[in-house]
Amino acid sequence: MLYPIATDSRVVLDLSGIWNFMLEDDNQEVDVNQPLPTTDSMAVPASFNDQSVASEVRRHTGYVWYEKEFTVAKALRNERLVLRFGSATHEAWVYLNGELLVHHKGGFTPFEAEMNDLLTEGTNRLTVRLSNILDYTTLPVGNYTEKKDEDGNLVRNVDENFDFFNYAGLHRPVRIYSTPFDRIEDIVIVPEVDLDNKKADVKFSVKTGGEFDEVRVTILDEDGKEVAQAAGQETSATIDNVNLWQPLDAYLYTAKVEGIKNGETVDVYNEPFGVRKVEVKEGKFLFNGEPFYFKGFGKHEDTFVRGRGLDEAYNVLDLNLMKDMGANSLRTSHYPYSEEMMRLCDREGIVVIDETPAVGLMASFNFDLSMLEKGAVDDGTWDKMDTTEAHEQVIRELIDRDKNHASVVMWSIANEPASYSKGAYEYFKPLFDLARELDPQNRPLTFVNIMLAKPKADLCADLVDVIALNRYYGWYVNTGDLDEGEKGTREELLEWQEKYPEKPMMYTEYGADTVAGMHSMYHEPFSEEYQEDYYRMNSKVFDEIPNFIGEQLWNFADFQTKFGIMRVQGNKKGIFTRAREPKRVVRYLSERWNSIPHLGYKK
Repeated sequence: MLYPIATDSRVVLDLSGIWNFMLEDDNQEVDVNQPLPTTDSMAVPASFNDQSVASEVRRHTGYVWYEKEFTVAKALRNERLVLRFGSATHEAWVYLNGELLVHHKGGFTPFEAEMNDLLTEGTNRLTVRLSNILDYTTLPVGNYTEKKDEDGNLVRNVDENFDFFNYAGLHRPVRIYSTPFDRIEDIVIVPEVDLDNKKADVKFSVKTGGEFDEVRVTILDEDGKEVAQAAGQETSATIDNVNLWQPLDAYLYTAKVEGIKNGETVDVYNEPFGVRKVEVKEGKFLFNGEPFYFKGFGKHEDTFVRGRGLDEAYNVLDLNLMKDMGANSLRTSHYPYSEEMMRLCDREGIVVIDETPAVGLMASFNFDLSMLEKGAVDDGTWDKMDTTEAHEQVIRELIDRDKNHASVVMWSIANEPASYSKGAYEYFKPLFDLARELDPQNRPLTFVNIMLAKPKADLCADLVDVIALNRYYGWYVNTGDLDEGEKGTREELLEWQEKYPEKPMMYTEYGADTVAGMHSMYHEPFSEEYQEDYYRMNSKVFDEIPNFIGEQLWNFADFQTKFGIMRVQGNKKGIFTRAREPKRVVRYLSERWNSIPHLGYKK
């Protein structure tokens, strides 16, 4: 799927702004042929939850409605017009002038539909019914229940099976874009790099709709100069003296793809891409032939007021804070991030582990670590979960969306599933096979291993190229005792290294809740001093393990979660506050990360 851009043959209209909004009342049917009976306003893109002062809006579970009127200029109505949602969380029914145009389930990937047949002259009315319900068929997974109140009204509830707030709404831009009816529909780019001779053979596969006499691909460098050209829907071109895309040193070429008919360009699309080579070999993650060390974060799309909604100013600030610290990577925990963020990471040289929204794949979500010393168990997870269809769908949609991004170096199939529970391998094996089949660039695969699934309990590590671990020795285990935490950290990492000497391993989460401004002479948990000591302890062990290739801490910034006695105003594991103010540990991590090279470390 191509990102909507304006070119010589395409126009993009943005429907961001103020929409009408209302909660659905089960006792009042909505007539989509009439304007919504509401005067309430809601900004798009953004979550709806934090824009209202009404608690029934913030905590609403069920269905909501959005509506906006728009007009399409006469000059565009002879073009093919497409309505495109960057995302709608979590399920959407889209009506244009009272007619159902498109339905999509899955809250973090784009969807679109041609709209010409339903357009009218003058004002058009776009109406969206949205559901934020999560259950054992959806990703993420939620524990869904419903009951009747004393008046007989249906009361729905989602108890999130994950540790972040179930923000919902039209989180990403809603756009209309035009194309000619003979158009370029998709572009697949696969660079194959010859590092010794400093050149790249770039393969292109162009999908079209309608008919062209010729498809032409021109490769432009960052100065806009032509460096290669080829013709055909399945073709390739060679870049000599190639500029490689490197961590924090991005170089982006542009593939200018033209559909030509009767000697004239009918449609043109410009797709940026980077040339780089990633592979896993002998316990290392190689980036352009050199060992790469991941330094960075798990984070969330989470800001004040907008919730999970797109905020490009925060995106720019977050990456600038990362780069200043010497960080080079992030994981899109725990769902695909916005296309705007992915394009920004391409531009800024931030390396990305791209994750599906498969979080909560366990029979219960809690902090009971009593299974740590047990082998594989059968807790019923894989009998209860009915998520295979959703999982397959999101793998297809994620790879289709992000296949050309140079920043994406690895796919994460899930976060913290019950990989210790019998049936896990049988669930995940087909999903890993599907991802390997779909990715044209054959990137490495992983899933993020929960702390319950130590080497003798985990059933799925054979499927991954990189072992990704979430571990909290010194916090959820050995709370406050960093000596024991260090011992547990070292013992488990050595156990993984012995069992899988050919696989690199990394931490994709480790952290300690820390209240900004809390200090302690005794380095008590929740103090800024304890957070720094915690990270120093982990760093010491990381440096001892030969195949340990990266540290992505949890979390970049404090973030909102559901209510619970474990959380006060959300999760406080951020090394920045939710407002992006630094905690004490930022200074230490900046010194550490800026002293570790991105490439060539731990040769």
